[in-house]
Amino acid sequence: MKNIRNFCVIAHIDHGKSTLSDRLLEYTNTISEREMQAQALDDMDIERERGITIKSHAIQMYYKHTDGETYTFNLIDTPGHVDFSYEVSRSIAACEGALLLVDASQGIQAQTISNLYLAIEHDLEIIPILNKVDMESAMIDEVSEQIMDLAMCELEDIIHASGKTGQGVTDILAAAVDRIPAPKGDVKAPLQALIFDSVFNPFRGVIAYFRIMNGTVRKGELVRFVNTGKEYNADEIGILQLNQIPKKELSAGNVGYIITGIKNSKEIKVGDTITHSKTPCDEAIKGFEDVKPMVFAGIFPIDNDDFEDLRDSLEKLQLNDASLVFEPETSAALGFGFRCGFLGMLHLEIIQERLDREFGQNVITTVPNVSYFAYTKKGQELDIRTPSELPDPTLLDRVEEPYIVAQIITKPEYIGSIMTLAMEKRGMLSKQDYLTQNRVELTFDLPLAEIVFDFYDRLKSISRGYASFDYQPTEYRQSDLVKLDIKLNGEPVDALSALVHRDKAAGFGRKICKRLKELLPRQQFMIAIQAAIGAKIIARETISALRKDVTAKCYGGDISRKRKLLEKQKKGKKKMRQIGNVEVPQKAFLEVLKLD
Repeated sequence: MKNIRNFCVIAHIDHGKSTLSDRLLEYTNTISEREMQAQALDDMDIERERGITIKSHAIQMYYKHTDGETYTFNLIDTPGHVDFSYEVSRSIAACEGALLLVDASQGIQAQTISNLYLAIEHDLEIIPILNKVDMESAMIDEVSEQIMDLAMCELEDIIHASGKTGQGVTDILAAAVDRIPAPKGDVKAPLQALIFDSVFNPFRGVIAYFRIMNGTVRKGELVRFVNTGKEYNADEIGILQLNQIPKKELSAGNVGYIITGIKNSKEIKVGDTITHSKTPCDEAIKGFEDVKPMVFAGIFPIDNDDFEDLRDSLEKLQLNDASLVFEPETSAALGFGFRCGFLGMLHLEIIQERLDREFGQNVITTVPNVSYFAYTKKGQELDIRTPSELPDPTLLDRVEEPYIVAQIITKPEYIGSIMTLAMEKRGMLSKQDYLTQNRVELTFDLPLAEIVFDFYDRLKSISRGYASFDYQPTEYRQSDLVKLDIKLNGEPVDALSALVHRDKAAGFGRKICKRLKELLPRQQFMIAIQAAIGAKIIARETISALRKDVTAKCYGGDISRKRKLLEKQKKGKKKMRQIGNVEVPQKAFLEVLKLD
């Protein structure tokens, strides 16, 4: 056990984690030259296309140190985007050390700070690494000072590296042996292993990835999952390299996988503890807190017959992405579907894309929103996740919405435009700190609902990519929120209703009405598109009826004959409007929901 080291790589998005991991795998000959490709650990097409890591990836390497001993490294490469911070927290729980990567050309950014604090909370040994030192724009001295201030380390503790050229790789591997402590644990104690991830294999069932804290597990033994209380045979255990490599036994300190033939994804839970059936451990390992979704949206199959297939796909996806939360819901416009909780808009986008690519599920997503607390005049507290759950205004006392503390690190020249953006989103500046002469940290109090849509994109564009953004939820505050209904010929379309701040309701309503006017096909009768708050109409657009020229046969003659025909047509149109139904085509739904 003294020759095992477990560590993860943490950094802000785009600071070179996956590239540096590639060099470590090359140097330790974990991957042959033939198998090597850029971002070797990112195994999803979508990760390669976007150049981001979505999932944490564990891999085992062997390194021969200068003292002649061979060490086993369990490396976990983690995502950098704020939406996937849950993946980072799970990886940190399975490690004793962390490589903190900072891009020498960009310096410390928001997610670097929050990931570092997460690692410090878990008492991890931090190895600071200055990456991309070979670039012309590298600010080595300046960024080194930032790292020393943040990580409370000495200048000689910082390793200079380059994921592109491979510089510093030997120093990193040597530092992993010298600085990161060996795992603690008792090989002879009862088995105690923490599940930190799982995947579904259509042929073998659920494969759980675990880190053994105490004890030893052997192939064929009867094991118990503590939270669910179910028992299974360990059909196969092994270690994680580029492929899974079976082993006869694994003991304390090791990271590996277990296949028990579980076919039902509900029987396994990330954060659960595995132990022996005959000699169970005294207590379960304190896993991870249940994730709190930030953004909610309805996901509906385009064809209602695909509802059960969609449920199955979401359950399998939840195995691989424990931060996805969902429950069934029905909509008058869209039929049966699911109310899903996500950690952010990028998370929502990735889930939608994965459903399409991995499971062939073509879905409609409703307007994303956050969860609110509504209080009735009788003092009842309601958790509101969809606009339709909001009580009638006559019964409503107040609504509270979630607020966040947002940290934005940027260059001083962009302060003005960032403040304008934050104020437009109902934000308040609470703190302004100059980290260095040309880096400033702005802290805002913002309603979460305002950053759900386009805040991050607009922040990147106004700061030309120089601003980094991170946030933590704080509290719920009272707010003047109203339910905005979209009506077609007086009938509300529940999938398009939204909870918005009263000041922004009129603008939002006008936008949706205009968009629907462009998208809805014309009918034989007039269609009124209205945005309403309760009984008050705040915006309206009208789609005029398709008309047949009934007077074409009346050439010459008295005007009264033409008028008679037009009156008859008018009555027909009125009758048709009363019984006519306005169907919103699926394409129009998809387009309207891309509004923001």
